[in-house]
Amino acid sequence: MKLEAVPGAPQDGDMEFVLATDKEFEEVVSMSHGIYGGLDYLPSRYHSWIVEKDRMVVLAKKGGNVIALLSMFVVDGGQTALLEGLRVAPWERGRGVAGVLQRFCCQLVKHRYPTVKVMRLTRDDKLTAKELSKYRVIAKQGILLVRFNAPDFSSRLSSLTLPLGLTRPPPPVLLNPDDVRGIFLERGGVLKDLLPNQTIIQDWQPFQALSGNHDLLRRKSLRWMVDDLSQPQVASLCTAPFPVPAGPLCFYLNIDVYGTGLQGIQEQLLSHLAAHAPSLPADVKCQLFLPPSMWRPMADFCTSVLGFHLEKGYTEQYLFESDI
Repeated sequence: MKLEAVPGAPQDGDMEFVLATDKEFEEVVSMSHGIYGGLDYLPSRYHSWIVEKDRMVVLAKKGGNVIALLSMFVVDGGQTALLEGLRVAPWERGRGVAGVLQRFCCQLVKHRYPTVKVMRLTRDDKLTAKELSKYRVIAKQGILLVRFNAPDFSSRLSSLTLPLGLTRPPPPVLLNPDDVRGIFLERGGVLKDLLPNQTIIQDWQPFQALSGNHDLLRRKSLRWMVDDLSQPQVASLCTAPFPVPAGPLCFYLNIDVYGTGLQGIQEQLLSHLAAHAPSLPADVKCQLFLPPSMWRPMADFCTSVLGFHLEKGYTEQYLFESDI
């Protein structure tokens, strides 16, 4: 479907903008080959994205061929547009295609959703100073990437023992949907001091702590955990695992952690892994997003206690914002 003309949107005589459909899937996957070191999420999400409510997946085409993709997802009760999934074909990189496509999508969002006030996006720490200058930094998390073999880890689970601290933390609590609303999504709620800038950053997607995001987050089939229902000091969210192109039968597991209680984080990590690892057939790449101060102790725990392989050193995830 070719998109309507949008007042004030950038124009390019050689480029047309269309909404993505199922028929462009193979072109998009081919254009994205090798991205994110084999952790590309788009093949697993493309088909659901193109039909998701309040999301637009826009393709740029030249001569009928796909040369770029960008998604804009409206959240936070219509206040925020999330920029996600940017792809530019290798032969078009460095020619300004991404900028033209982003400006078009921003104008399209403003045209269709007049209540949107800001655009948000998450990136790793490889942005240039020029790119950084375009946005406000809202939050920052450390990224810990480890790899393990799921059947091997599952066979060792029952024999794993956590390092003993001065006091044993309470067992983690798996939350039901009503608990999630009360603990995570109420302004001034019990997590106000844990969430980075009152934002739930889940698998690279930022959502303000608003009740209006409840149904949206519920559709994601997450595991929500805290160490205590009344006064949580550690909270975490875990995605359902999904396949990635990193290798045959390789799965990706994303866990976002809030809080700095080391033993609480360790307990919740083990709970998430125990819930998912036994059902997975081979290798798993697990990314933990956590407060920067917790990266080193958790890296040591994953390698020395759990026997995982550290895939890379310390990197950071940034949450950016700009007016739209």
